Amino acid sequence: MSTPVTDTAATKPTTASLATTSAIRVAQVKNRLKILSGPLIGLILLIIVMSLLSPVFLTPNNLVNIMVQVSYIGIMAAGATLVIILGGIDLSVAAVLGFSFMVVAVTYQNLGWPFWLSIIVGLAVGAGIGLLNGVLIAFGNIQPFIATLATMFAATGLSLYLTNGTPILGLPDWFQGLSQIRLAGISLQVYLMLAVFIVAGLWLRYRPAGRSLYAIGSNEEVARLSGIRVKAMQLRVYALAGFLAAVAGLVVGARLNAAQPGAGNSSDLLSVIAAVVIGGASLAGGIGSMWGTFVGLLIIGVLNNGLTLLNVSPHLQPVVIGAVIILAVLSDGRLFAMIRSRGRSAH
Repeated sequence: MSTPVTDTAATKPTTASLATTSAIRVAQVKNRLKILSGPLIGLILLIIVMSLLSPVFLTPNNLVNIMVQVSYIGIMAAGATLVIILGGIDLSVAAVLGFSFMVVAVTYQNLGWPFWLSIIVGLAVGAGIGLLNGVLIAFGNIQPFIATLATMFAATGLSLYLTNGTPILGLPDWFQGLSQIRLAGISLQVYLMLAVFIVAGLWLRYRPAGRSLYAIGSNEEVARLSGIRVKAMQLRVYALAGFLAAVAGLVVGARLNAAQPGAGNSSDLLSVIAAVVIGGASLAGGIGSMWGTFVGLLIIGVLNNGLTLLNVSPHLQPVVIGAVIILAVLSDGRLFAMIRSRGRSAH
């Protein structure tokens, strides 16, 4: 009777490989917890404090109201997250929101186009302005801040020029369903925002093109030498950010049942950037996630809603949000690391 022989040479590499894989996964989980710890803990603390200060805060209607209020900001923030991971910034998204929906309203009311065709044109205008930003940055070698600042002023001016500063009313009744129809008590615009975050998050996590954004944001030259088509990706991401801003414009238009020339103001732009930064993304590029931005968005929504319930002046709310941005950066540890690094270099 023969004794079975164990192939130890074959099992040792497998065990070592499993140990290495486990170590890598543990390190990845630690990194993600490190990035999210500050914003997530901050959100939980905010919810606890607001629920203690206001008995209305934790009611289902108020929680749904928070999600509705931040839905259009969230849609823009998803696109802004991609841009910031890429190492750029887009200051034009709020202005694109207003101008693209103004195009929808003008082509429908003044030119008599079918509303569905006007929506397509409005979305194309948003994507076109985003594409223009990408061309200026990728091929014009203009800094993203300058290029998108220029298109922001142009889009704002064109919104006022189209209607001489007057709002356009009388949109189709079915279009208002985007803000009025509710499924399980939640408005359709909230589902739209969640769908945008989920699709964008999956694209970032599992698609090679999505992963390449981190490489470009970390080091553009190394990414180019690695075979990544950097300029094509810049065009794609900025066009997508413009398209999502136009989608956010539809959400705002459905809620107001009008096209307002002043829609998409500087406050909306600051909220978009604040949500991304509070969520842990680095303005230097290469760091960020859709989940982090979503948490940052909820912090903005909880703060605005809670301060309103507490009768705090709306003029003071941006001050509080600014302080939260500083706290979020401090809790992430990046500022302390930068200070320590500069201290070592000084010696």
